[in-house]
Amino acid sequence: MSDEVYHQLAKVLDTLPNGFPPTENGVEIKILKKIFLPEEADLFCELRLTFETAENISKRTGRPLAGLDEKLQAMGKKGQLFALELGGTRLYKMLPWAFGIYEFQLERLDLELSKLVEEYAETFGRQFFSGKPQLMQVIPVEKEIKGMHQALPYEQVSNIIEKSKSFRVSDCICKKEKNLLGDPCERPMQVCMSFAPVPGIFEEGEWPGRVITKAEAYEILAQAEEDALVHLTWNVQEGHFFICNCCGCCCGVLRSITEGGIPATDVVQSHFYAVIDPDECTACGTCADERCQVGAIEEGDDSYLVVREECIGCGLCVSACPQEAIKLVRKDEKECVTPPKNETEWYNERGKNRGTDFSKYK
Repeated sequence: MSDEVYHQLAKVLDTLPNGFPPTENGVEIKILKKIFLPEEADLFCELRLTFETAENISKRTGRPLAGLDEKLQAMGKKGQLFALELGGTRLYKMLPWAFGIYEFQLERLDLELSKLVEEYAETFGRQFFSGKPQLMQVIPVEKEIKGMHQALPYEQVSNIIEKSKSFRVSDCICKKEKNLLGDPCERPMQVCMSFAPVPGIFEEGEWPGRVITKAEAYEILAQAEEDALVHLTWNVQEGHFFICNCCGCCCGVLRSITEGGIPATDVVQSHFYAVIDPDECTACGTCADERCQVGAIEEGDDSYLVVREECIGCGLCVSACPQEAIKLVRKDEKECVTPPKNETEWYNERGKNRGTDFSKYK
């Protein structure tokens, strides 16, 4: 096969709601050639965003069943698709570029791919963060919203944990990429958490990272808050399966704010913002220098102040203020956009807003 199959794959990925925009120099094609063999790219183009067995895929596409399951399993191990074994049945579905194929390259990421992804980041981010709904929502430090009756279940990290029965933690691919590029982060790397509503699901298959208990999940989240890492998860009401604990120097999402200049409200969904009481603030600078990951806190004449339109409402500044001079405030309801109910609704809403017909891949 020629490069045509990679251009076809790029077109399929850009048809999906998440997008995969073309560039003038074709760096996106170089990325795909690095990740996929031609025959793998060809097979990916015939998958869907919903789980199917190899038998289903064979019947639908006319591909021979013999050897198909093995090919799909191999692609799953390479992070080219989502492979899952449930009750002895192996299931497969395609992944968007992000959140998806990129994050699933954790164990294959090398310097060459890191450079390609970094080169592609501006073009991808320009398209990706211009659409709604946003991919990510911020989950505030929960102890800072506990007394607020307005906090909804999808705004509480404990809700995600308590609904889950399987837990896993792995390295952050953004931190690994920055490491490979010679710009390492001092904060912990093993901070990306995955969840599932089915017991023991991460004990089967070849998942990166390690299986953890519910108690360990809470410990990791507490440590992340101590290390000033922002809790980010999918911008839906239910069906959350990950929490990323992110820093502004590495995270591709937060870097789009700090380095790309994209407005915070376009990048992430958040229903809160921080406010500093100037009468209580002693201008120690802890909030701005050590806690805020998006540069939303500035030094004033006698105290620090929060630039509201840049604040993502994570609560990290609140929890570390020695004077308790900062509080987390819920936005007015007219500013709060209710996330899509689940994955399907997120895809549908995003696809509609982008004007892309991805019905072939549902």
